[in-house]
Amino acid sequence: MTRRARDRALAIAVGSLVAMSAIVAGFWLGGAFEPSQRTDGSFVLDEPGIFQQPLDDVNADASGDRLPDVVLYDADGGEQRLDQLRGRPAVVNLWFSRCIPCRRELVDFAEVHAEYGERITFVGIDPFDTPEAMVEFASERGVQYDLWRDPDQEFVDAVGIVGFPVTMFVAADGTVVRQTGEIDAAGLRSALDELFPEAG
Repeated sequence: MTRRARDRALAIAVGSLVAMSAIVAGFWLGGAFEPSQRTDGSFVLDEPGIFQQPLDDVNADASGDRLPDVVLYDADGGEQRLDQLRGRPAVVNLWFSRCIPCRRELVDFAEVHAEYGERITFVGIDPFDTPEAMVEFASERGVQYDLWRDPDQEFVDAVGIVGFPVTMFVAADGTVVRQTGEIDAAGLRSALDELFPEAG
């Protein structure tokens, strides 16, 4: 493991510790809760479930930048590059299997990909899982688009990502036009229709 990868793993461990502290605090106060309202960035803790402190504010925003030219790997170990995405709009989703919000949204990504996949390219990038775990986890949620690994975290380092999930909406020329954290199917459709109306 490279030094950069060790540093990234340490940052994720610290973030996970913060999230676990929030969960423990929720149980201490009478149970864990899931926010029921997120439209303005605030949370209403009135539903049973699990609360995870959002980490969006720790991520750099790549909007306006070109995707970095780094080597990623498919499940078979083949090299893949992000410049392959140029030519039509793309959705790049960064996730991994132990990320609770990633678990929620992957089903939505699979659903929306089935509707838009012939016009917009979808790619999932996983910086932590083994190829087998990545494919199994995504397949269980209906994902059928390309899945690439970032085992040395070169991509997440290049774009400044610490909190997951992250979704980048990428124009046909490779420029990130919007970046978001967790997003559901309705939000994904709305963003695609707004940002890439020609692909609708």
